[in-house]
Amino acid sequence: MSYPDRNNPYTFNPYLEWRKKVDYYQADPFVQKMIRVFAGDEAEKVDAEAAAFSKKVSFRWRDLAERIATPDNRPYMMHYDGHKNRIDRIVRPYEIEVMEKEVFAEAWFSPKTSLWTRFIKLYLLSQNSEAGLVCPLICTWGMADLLEKYADTPETRHILEHTRDGINGEFAIGAQFVSEIQGGSDVPANLLEAVEEDGRWRLYGTKFFCSAAHADYSVVTAKPKGSEEVALFVIPMWLDGNREKEIRNGFTIDRLKWKMGTVELPTAEITFNGAAAYPVGPLNRGVANVVGIVLTCSRLALSIGSAGGMARGLREVEKYGEFRTAFGIALKDFPMMAAQYLTNAGCVRRTIAGNFKVYKAFIELPGGLSVGLDGGGLSVSSKADEPPELRKHRFDVRQLILLQKITVARDAIDLSRLGISAFGGHGVMEDFSSFPRMFRDGMVNELWEGPRNVLLTQLFMDFQKVRNWYPPNEFAGRILQGADETLVRGFAKELEEILETPHLFDMDEKTIAVCGQWDDFCERFFHAYQDLALAEVEAAG
Repeated sequence: MSYPDRNNPYTFNPYLEWRKKVDYYQADPFVQKMIRVFAGDEAEKVDAEAAAFSKKVSFRWRDLAERIATPDNRPYMMHYDGHKNRIDRIVRPYEIEVMEKEVFAEAWFSPKTSLWTRFIKLYLLSQNSEAGLVCPLICTWGMADLLEKYADTPETRHILEHTRDGINGEFAIGAQFVSEIQGGSDVPANLLEAVEEDGRWRLYGTKFFCSAAHADYSVVTAKPKGSEEVALFVIPMWLDGNREKEIRNGFTIDRLKWKMGTVELPTAEITFNGAAAYPVGPLNRGVANVVGIVLTCSRLALSIGSAGGMARGLREVEKYGEFRTAFGIALKDFPMMAAQYLTNAGCVRRTIAGNFKVYKAFIELPGGLSVGLDGGGLSVSSKADEPPELRKHRFDVRQLILLQKITVARDAIDLSRLGISAFGGHGVMEDFSSFPRMFRDGMVNELWEGPRNVLLTQLFMDFQKVRNWYPPNEFAGRILQGADETLVRGFAKELEEILETPHLFDMDEKTIAVCGQWDDFCERFFHAYQDLALAEVEAAG
């Protein structure tokens, strides 16, 4: 029997001491196995680089991230200096500026950095739930891939060099400004105007969601004057010699957003008044390139990062279940909690396995993804005589990235909610665990790079565009090749039935019912793909 004691000696220190000593990579034998299975001849090198990187991210950068996440360290605007000069300085904590330099110095986008090393480093870095750093890193990935394909002027080649190889030891930080107040995800509704003046393009108008507003450069969508086509530009946030003077490149930062999540990340409303800009790619292919290259990289990276956060959450919940007791019993020994742990573990493992499988397909795809589909399913960069098998494979990867983004984004939120519940009342304490931050950031990530309903609609439209050369049942069979035949036949039949509806834009009972079925189907289908990936890994021994 217990009695009142004013000097209660209970402490969480044993659990905290364990948590302080965790090396993310060394504590994750499952992901080490994934590297051995998927990275092939590179596995040994990637393993060594991941182990070295983990020493930084698990300790020094973890501690910096926790300091940055406190409310008193939120970024804020200083619009004017003491002499009333407009400077639009984004004030961020010193810790994030230090960590940002150290992280970007890893040369993520250099040809010398293995694509598998990039994957595993992002997976590990994301375990610190520091969106003020991870988001610009992801944005820079898309910008780097875009410039690799289209940099063809001295200015764009200089930006590519700064991004990929660094200049004087400094690596560029990228952003992407696409959304406008009237359009949101409807990029063709952009009204930002690009005007060619004296041989140079300049931008006029406003962008409503500008994340990573502190970046060195940004990819921006705009319509050339007199055109209804959206073009793609890259802008320096300061022109040469003006950063030190705090003179912005022809734009003002009107305010920073007050968000529920990713609060360490400066997201701004920006007005352009003649910002110098450099076109990237054909002026009439801006939507295709921003979606097919920039947003594809972001969607892929968001899923990788979410898997990393889920892995850390699972590890800490399971250890807490060993440490914490209630009614004299360890939490892990309550059947209800044990069932929850099993649910969490299964979700995390299949998410990681699915991520590896999709990423491998992405990086091994000859010529990269399609940046658009026409009636024949040809990519803009493809030859007309591209083999049908390759065309289908290119389509498969495109759809898997979209399916993964919507599925993992929701699963990450669900896992965070379950994790908060496992910690009981402590679960909602911002300074007790990273779960509250993971949950808030997860809510934002589900919207970033395309809300769920937008991506579901895009998936449906894509399938309708290719039906004449790629039957739905064949797609289901290819994606789930190796799974139980009854399961595959069931999915194939359901997909064919759903696609009998020609589009999702009739406001009637039937279409609304199909929309609900499509949402449910996509999640179940991708979970089946993840389960298959996990089974393949387990079979590898």
